[in-house]
Amino acid sequence: MSSAIDAGSVFDDLFSAGSGRFVRDDGNVEHLAVHQWAGDTDDADRHLFIEQCAGPTLDIGCGPGRLVGELVNQRIPALGIDVSREAIRRTRVRGALALHLDVFDEIPGAGHWDHALLADGNIGIGGHPVRLLNRVRELLGPDGTVLAEVAPRGTGVVRDQRRLWVNGRYSPPFSWAVVGLDAIDHVADEAGLVVTGVRSMNGRHTATLARG
Repeated sequence: MSSAIDAGSVFDDLFSAGSGRFVRDDGNVEHLAVHQWAGDTDDADRHLFIEQCAGPTLDIGCGPGRLVGELVNQRIPALGIDVSREAIRRTRVRGALALHLDVFDEIPGAGHWDHALLADGNIGIGGHPVRLLNRVRELLGPDGTVLAEVAPRGTGVVRDQRRLWVNGRYSPPFSWAVVGLDAIDHVADEAGLVVTGVRSMNGRHTATLARG
């Protein structure tokens, strides 16, 4: 989750409440899958992410830790990072390692991670997917991959301002982005990466990105 929000406490409230929604600057509302994020991994999670991780994995914007927790269960070295202290607490309860960090902070193991996860729309962090992927590329080892969850084909790239509505209050506005299957090749290329594969299951999609 993005540190563009003034305080991670807004996302703390989201995970504590178990529900919330994004409100875009055009007034459209997106209900957030908080229960899915806080639950256990499902078949789609395993197909889209877990099965593709064979070495040390960084889960960026790990939320309550369902993916990094499952990686640890599979005996794959993994670290979750998030700006929400509540998310970090919940991830640690699962027995996984997690740190209260933004992706642009100093990250342990930078330049050596085999895989980096951008699940649940986290390619939108900061509202600038190319900038984000450039940063993630710096965190990977020479043969590392990014596993990025993307929106369905036809979405393109959408960049906007959003607020989070939870517990009867709005967060300050923050920048977010959405990248569709039809746009990920171009976005990856701008960040010096190439799409080496796409997986889909249960209406969800991931693109695997590697150095160009």
